[in-house]
Amino acid sequence: MSIDFSKIPTPCYLIEEELLRNNLQLIKSVQEQAGITIILAFKGFSMWRAFPIIREYITGAAASGACEAKLASEEMKTLAHTYSAAFQQSDFKDVLENSSHITFNSLTQLSRYLPDIQNFSRKISVGLRVNPEFSEVETALYNPCSPGTRLGILAEQLGSVLPEGVEGLHFHTLCESGAEDLVKTLEAFEAKFGKYLANLKWINMGGGHLMTRKGYDLDLLINTLKAFKQRWNNLEVILEPGSAFAWETGVLVSEVVDVVETKGIKTAILNISFTAHMPDCLEMPYKPRIRGAYQDAIDGKPTYRMGGNSCLAGDYMGFWSFDDVLNAGDQVVFEDMIHYTMVKSTMFNGVHHPSIGIWNENKGFKLLRSFNFDDYKNRMA
Repeated sequence: MSIDFSKIPTPCYLIEEELLRNNLQLIKSVQEQAGITIILAFKGFSMWRAFPIIREYITGAAASGACEAKLASEEMKTLAHTYSAAFQQSDFKDVLENSSHITFNSLTQLSRYLPDIQNFSRKISVGLRVNPEFSEVETALYNPCSPGTRLGILAEQLGSVLPEGVEGLHFHTLCESGAEDLVKTLEAFEAKFGKYLANLKWINMGGGHLMTRKGYDLDLLINTLKAFKQRWNNLEVILEPGSAFAWETGVLVSEVVDVVETKGIKTAILNISFTAHMPDCLEMPYKPRIRGAYQDAIDGKPTYRMGGNSCLAGDYMGFWSFDDVLNAGDQVVFEDMIHYTMVKSTMFNGVHHPSIGIWNENKGFKLLRSFNFDDYKNRMA
């Protein structure tokens, strides 16, 4: 049953359950074939109403602090692998209570919190985030290995042996990357940190493994991970992708509110905002696909920029061409808008936040969450 978009309230983030399950089946298959552990990174996808589906395939979670760790316990029904650039004393108790693994970004943070972990009532595995000083990510905003980065410990900052109590190392250098990028990263990582691996229990290779993208070399990924494990005495390997789980699983349904023209440039103003609801489009930047539209301007066809409904002058992208003229009330459906959208969205300007819904092939549309004035007001209280 194809989606009847006339039945979808706008604006709305809409995830398709069948597409999500397809991704989950692939991820589970990689986990089993490579003999590794893959966990869901909430920073990329934390739509917890979908967690019961995810738990059918994958059971672990990666958290970036106390709130995500609590979400892992409450809704994913698991203890989290928690890493933060800087833990705070005020909420570290929540981190302890909701984590199975805690990874520190610096030796000072390790020194500060290790006694708390050692005195905790339950065993928690301790790790350090390290910086292999190599990344293929070209956009500086997303490159954790840029000169002067605050993320991860350099090999030169560690001694000949790791500090007492450390059982794992974590690196994160990828961003929607291919398996060939992991191969290059592992070469740099092992060259700098290989001397520590024989005494460890686990390696967390972070996120950015976009294994559900069409054309991704799954065989290379699986073979690379299996070879790594063989080299290092069957060391546990953990991956924590975010985008891969929700990649190409849903859309953001919007509506044209007005069409304005200035010096021959037509802008369709929508009931959503790029800066508030699709921030990666402006930050990366990248131009999203619109269902039924031409991705580039076509001579002779109605052509528009898409404009957000905030006051930010740069809240627009373009151009797209259409077969028909756009008018107020027409729907505009942005493809692949489930990962790194809801988790980063804001209520800037008090613009109406998109609802969240799910589409099931047999049951049709189900509204999971809508937002109103009280949601906006209470954020400011």
